[in-house]
Amino acid sequence: MTEPAPRVSIVIPAYNEGDDITPGLERIVAAVETPAEILVVVDTADDTTIAPVEAFALRYPSVSAVVSSYGRGPANAIRFGIDTSTAPTIVVTMADGCDDPRQIDDLVLLVERGVVVAAASRYMAGGQQVGGPRFKRFLSRLAGASLHTLTNSGTRDATNSFKAYDTAFVRSVGIDSRAGFEIGLELTAKARRLRLPVAEIPTIWLDRAFGESNFKLATWLPHYLRWYRFAFGPRLTIEQLNASMKRSSTP
Repeated sequence: MTEPAPRVSIVIPAYNEGDDITPGLERIVAAVETPAEILVVVDTADDTTIAPVEAFALRYPSVSAVVSSYGRGPANAIRFGIDTSTAPTIVVTMADGCDDPRQIDDLVLLVERGVVVAAASRYMAGGQQVGGPRFKRFLSRLAGASLHTLTNSGTRDATNSFKAYDTAFVRSVGIDSRAGFEIGLELTAKARRLRLPVAEIPTIWLDRAFGESNFKLATWLPHYLRWYRFAFGPRLTIEQLNASMKRSSTP
């Protein structure tokens, strides 16, 4: 029997997770009912995540490890995963098990109903963040609340990486982030400037129980601020947005 074509590509950036990647993959394949391909994206061919993923894929062929050719770092891994994906909807989720995979199906359905960004929100009614650095949590909540109030961004959690995207939307606007995990904020800001629909559902985020976080707040904060400011601009057409991105990337 032929497997159905995937309706969602689940992109997971990973860095030397080793065997710690396996419990998260187990939860994803157990929870997600939507036909899916799962792409675990690493920076280099010697990453310790690859062997456990390949062993897992012997049982679940929809899972694969792919090596990014875009350079190091989570933004490049996510970009590569998105460009490699084949489904009409993309979900980005983390390798650390903090996100709740039971919500992936609902996020996909929101995109299939017409939104271009569907956010899993820690900060709306019914959502919660358990653990994590307090200052990082404060900044994230403040950014989400202010964008939601002042720009009608469609989500109170613009900085959360756990989001679903319409693939055609992402490929039309491109991804300009090259540093950390700010892609979720970038694509939310671009959707806002284009006045395209963004929606959210509540999520409960649990701090990772194993390994160490690779989040570098001091290094990546300026990149978050760039997209935060960008969300406040006037409405753009897709041509104007892409021209603006081209100008901003020119030395």
